[in-house]
Amino acid sequence: MSDQSVEREFMEYDVVIVGAGPAGLSAAIKLKQLAAAEDSEISICVLEKGSEVGAHILSGAVLDPIALAELFPDWRARGAPLNAPVKKDRFIYLWPGGGSIAIPQLLLPPLMGNHGNYAISLGNLCRWLAEQAEALGVDIFPGFAAADILHDDQGRVAGVVTGDLGVARDGSHKGGYTPGIELRGKYTLIGEGARGSLAKKLIADFDLAAGKEPPKFGIGIKELWEVAPEAHRPGLFEHTVGWPLSNDTGGGGFIYHLEDNQVAIGFVVHLNYTNPHLSPFDEFQRYKTHRRVRGYLEGGKRISYGARVITEGGLQSVPKLVFPGGVLLGCAAGMVNVPRIKGTHNAMKSGMLAAETVFAAFQSGSADLDAYQSAWERSWIYKDLRRVRNAKPLLSRFGTLFGAALGVVDMWMNTLGIGLPITLRHGKADHETLKPAGQCAKIVYPKPDGQISFDKLSSVFISNTNHEEDQPVHLVLADPTVPIARNLPAFDEPAQRYCPAGVYEIVEDEAGGSPRFQINAQNCVHCKTCDIKDPAQNINWVVPEGGGGPNYPNM
Repeated sequence: MSDQSVEREFMEYDVVIVGAGPAGLSAAIKLKQLAAAEDSEISICVLEKGSEVGAHILSGAVLDPIALAELFPDWRARGAPLNAPVKKDRFIYLWPGGGSIAIPQLLLPPLMGNHGNYAISLGNLCRWLAEQAEALGVDIFPGFAAADILHDDQGRVAGVVTGDLGVARDGSHKGGYTPGIELRGKYTLIGEGARGSLAKKLIADFDLAAGKEPPKFGIGIKELWEVAPEAHRPGLFEHTVGWPLSNDTGGGGFIYHLEDNQVAIGFVVHLNYTNPHLSPFDEFQRYKTHRRVRGYLEGGKRISYGARVITEGGLQSVPKLVFPGGVLLGCAAGMVNVPRIKGTHNAMKSGMLAAETVFAAFQSGSADLDAYQSAWERSWIYKDLRRVRNAKPLLSRFGTLFGAALGVVDMWMNTLGIGLPITLRHGKADHETLKPAGQCAKIVYPKPDGQISFDKLSSVFISNTNHEEDQPVHLVLADPTVPIARNLPAFDEPAQRYCPAGVYEIVEDEAGGSPRFQINAQNCVHCKTCDIKDPAQNINWVVPEGGGGPNYPNM
């Protein structure tokens, strides 16, 4: 959090947007397009905590271009980086021992098909969107983390404060100390992505989740490989479920063959898993050793790594989108379609809908943005989420095999207009699902071979993650005693396993004293898993200094 006692410089804009992801950039572009059509001027700034636009963007990603085509009908002529169209689509069940079976596409509802879609680097798409936005006159400020919220005298959100720079770990000011800046706006749009720190605060402060199901998440771990030419299958897209996860642990993998002999390979573990001994990172490393997966990677080279949580709650977990002075966009509100494994199209459309509402309010001088909520509920985003709303609860209740089968039936019924008249509940939040460690089987993970499977620290190295070490730790413990006194005896402190970057360790005293909980904050890839899965909800992820964290190329 920023120091509220410091006198700060400020900049004033009509619209302040937090997050240069697909939602925030689409909102900025649409606002400028609307203003140009009306021969009007509207000032807009976009804040991005990464060192550059795209540095913190991580997704699979297969893009449904429906929203992009609305924003830029001429996206091909403009050179949008969509270079790998889907040519062949497979859905595969894996079992131990290297066996697998492809599920016929005819059995799956049409919404799960990928023909007409593209495998992309979402980071590169955001870089391209940023170029379009800047050409329209949008101010984009990379390297500036939005650390706090500004309010006016009536309690309405009136912008954000960027984080202070040059603060030492003990809170003192170093020689290069620079106070954060107030970015004041008539309207504030929050597009931070999944589990954004400001969105989390706004949802709590304005009770936006009242009457909603708890948010649900998965952790997605991804590697980019340059594979041998004979292993490359341009346009082949495979999604897998089954091994190495047990039937009661949700998740699965993906393998996308891109251009230039590159393959994006990733693994998702739903964060409502129950066994505290499970390590999502190590499940991914095991996944790559399966005969069907390994064959693509042998003889290749891993060139990048990253991890990020994914919103999975769907329609029943989306909070109210409007708060006094602003709105929530995209994954900050949870607009991913889980069975389709897609959210970018919904994020972009939400930004465009918000832009239309904000521009109408701006022209009339109104502060009321409630029209955004109703526009969203009438949009194809709502339809997209509604028809798959029961898929995640069915998986959670009945496991991968039976739950997925029931989900397919439900989605077919919705496709045919005869869907269930009810919306199933999620029940527990993800941090409430762990069983005591003593009740669960320990999982022995094989040692990485350094060719197909790897360790956490070598993986963090190729994510290009960097933080100024002498700064306040951005992983804040509400009670420093909880990890050892509570989580260790009850759950064998799962933070040392659920973190995909080796941030958390239990360090044993060589002299035989008490163990201690160590936080290696400089390793953090900003995935937010700890903020979600910690069973005591004792870890609060706040923004570090702007520009810190991963620097993902082509992810």
